[in-house]
Amino acid sequence: MQENGRPMLDALDQALVHALQIAPRADWTRLGAVLGADPVTVARRWARLTEAGAAWVGCHPAPAAAASGQGCLAFVEVDCANGRLDEVARTLAAERHIVAVEHVSGGRDLLLTVIAPHLTALTRWVTHRLGSLPGIVATRTHLASTLYSEGSRWRLRSLDRTQIARLADPGPPHANVPAYTLTDLDHSLLAALSEDGRAGHRALAEQCGTSPDTARRRLNRLLASGMAQIRCEVARPLSEWPVSVILWAHTPPGDLLSVAEQVRGAREVRLCAGLIGRHNLKIIAWVRSLDDVPRFEVRLTERLPALTIADRAIVLWHTKIGGHLLDEHGYRTGTVPIDVRSIGP
Repeated sequence: MQENGRPMLDALDQALVHALQIAPRADWTRLGAVLGADPVTVARRWARLTEAGAAWVGCHPAPAAAASGQGCLAFVEVDCANGRLDEVARTLAAERHIVAVEHVSGGRDLLLTVIAPHLTALTRWVTHRLGSLPGIVATRTHLASTLYSEGSRWRLRSLDRTQIARLADPGPPHANVPAYTLTDLDHSLLAALSEDGRAGHRALAEQCGTSPDTARRRLNRLLASGMAQIRCEVARPLSEWPVSVILWAHTPPGDLLSVAEQVRGAREVRLCAGLIGRHNLKIIAWVRSLDDVPRFEVRLTERLPALTIADRAIVLWHTKIGGHLLDEHGYRTGTVPIDVRSIGP
């Protein structure tokens, strides 16, 4: 189905997206069996959705990489000169270590999500690269301490419990592999998967200059160790939760973990991260309308009296999310592979 030239998600499309959110690399035979559809039909549906930019599967470094000392995550606020915002946003979206670029309301123009191999590399980039870009007036950097929840946990609600159970992934071979030092091949695999999280082992091998068996083995190790996270995304207008709200909050340090665990359980929450700074918690949620924003805040604070919301913003345009470039309506238009090495040594 289409509306204004854009595809609309019918029941099978919604079920397919939900299935891929649970098992993003499941083969068409398995997906078709769970959805009660022919595998060829399911594959054709997915091709139509990806070609229209309505849904896609990507990949990004997961919290285990940072926890093992191989990266840091930062949220950078950017103030732009009048008339330069679009130019600055497009320039920054082209950088491979910037995972997300969002044009937001409130006390900043752009909000960046940046990954770096270590704090020194991040500091050097903020000081010498970001600080010298034309059109930028000021920046403020906030370091993430802990990522309690991120977008791969967010789901549509189209499948029943039986279907969800059939798709539940037992984990890749040799699960619970401890974190380890990522090699150049691992980084190359992460970059390739950030473009297409469903790429086959042969395609990954050709792109990364290795054999299919090695690509399969290294990918399984990345997933089993929690160093990589593959996730299926859907254009926001098609999700029934088209409004993205960002909240900066504070809670007593002793309550942070318990509050964060409860925040991450809210259906609307896409991200919950601990911060080092004046605010110690950042929350991103998808809601149905602007009217729902204050209602969401009320529900959150009534349930969690230790939580104080200090600031909020609405995302006006996701220029880039998870390495994928989006138009002003939230549909995918292209990809910039994610590569933490691009920020420099």
